[in-house]
Amino acid sequence: MRVARALQHLPLTSKSLARGQVSFSKVRAVTRIATPETEEDLLTLARSAPASYVEKVVRGYRRAERAQLDLAQKQHEGRYLRNLGEPVRRVEWSTPVGMRTMTDDDGMLVIQGRLPPKVGAVLLQALERAEAVVSAEAQPPKSQRQADALGIVAEQALSASGPSRRGEPYHVVVHVDAEVLADPAGPGQCGIEDGPALSGETARRLCCDAPIVAMVENTNGEPLSVGRKSRRVSTPLWRALHSRDRQCCFPGCDRPGRQVHHVKHWADGGETSPNNTSLFCNRCHYLLHEGGFTVQGTAPDGLTFRDPQGREVALRLEPPVLPVDPVTALKAAHADRGLAITASTSDIHWWGEPLDLDWAVHGLLRAQETTSNRGLCPDQALENGG
Repeated sequence: MRVARALQHLPLTSKSLARGQVSFSKVRAVTRIATPETEEDLLTLARSAPASYVEKVVRGYRRAERAQLDLAQKQHEGRYLRNLGEPVRRVEWSTPVGMRTMTDDDGMLVIQGRLPPKVGAVLLQALERAEAVVSAEAQPPKSQRQADALGIVAEQALSASGPSRRGEPYHVVVHVDAEVLADPAGPGQCGIEDGPALSGETARRLCCDAPIVAMVENTNGEPLSVGRKSRRVSTPLWRALHSRDRQCCFPGCDRPGRQVHHVKHWADGGETSPNNTSLFCNRCHYLLHEGGFTVQGTAPDGLTFRDPQGREVALRLEPPVLPVDPVTALKAAHADRGLAITASTSDIHWWGEPLDLDWAVHGLLRAQETTSNRGLCPDQALENGG
């Protein structure tokens, strides 16, 4: 299905496959990274090298491309929390969650993890608040106080009343310029106070349901005026959305709706009203910002979702009706189109030379840079590395 969807936007690759000039195994690899602008170069590679070489080049290209991903995307993909402990011989596997649960020789649970900046800031503030309770009772070393504080945080999470609870149990301060909220790719400041930077789209996601304080600064960064907190979804509206939507509104998702999303972002003039807001789970809310998916229309029944390629996301697609003998029908269709596919149609022009993976990946990356710089003035192209 992935290859079929990709071929709808890759006319040269689709034509080569239809004519039998490249095998499906090569097309499967090429469609993982091909765009209408780069597919010609990739087809040249596919016609000149065996399938194993094409797979190696595609894997190398994707590794290089992943290194250039937006920081927020890399942080999101790199998050994890796992239990570590004694040698593997005593590991007990917990299949449903895919996490190792094991203990040290003295029965202690050892935890290791990597968290995105926003989640990390929340955890640190929670530990700091819980650590104050521990410090009031005794004065153990800081590392032990933090261990006790983590237990308090876990107990408070288990005693919480659930996702329908409103209020402001913690504050994570994010400084973001208005220009960045209006255009995530625009210049300006965006980051956690006394912490790491955030992408503009991450800030827009956080601002979907958070109190905002407007502040005007002069050219030296000195505040001239500070407004009041505003724009957060009210408790009555939250209750109405929770009663109306109940679960995540993303097509095909049945998780509970925990975060409010503005269909038209408030920074773009969207209202905080029932017709412009819907509930989404954490994962789907991320997809609607950093993930490249979009939603338009009027909540709750008039929403249209599209994937990063602009295709509409639907709950159900009707499969095509196949003939009784599809192979014979395919041969007849080839004959009508003048296609004479034989065993030698997909022969490659390869003399057995070894693959220069670095050269091949570098060439594809340079071709992509050249494509992205088209339409720019010479100075802009030079700034982009062109």
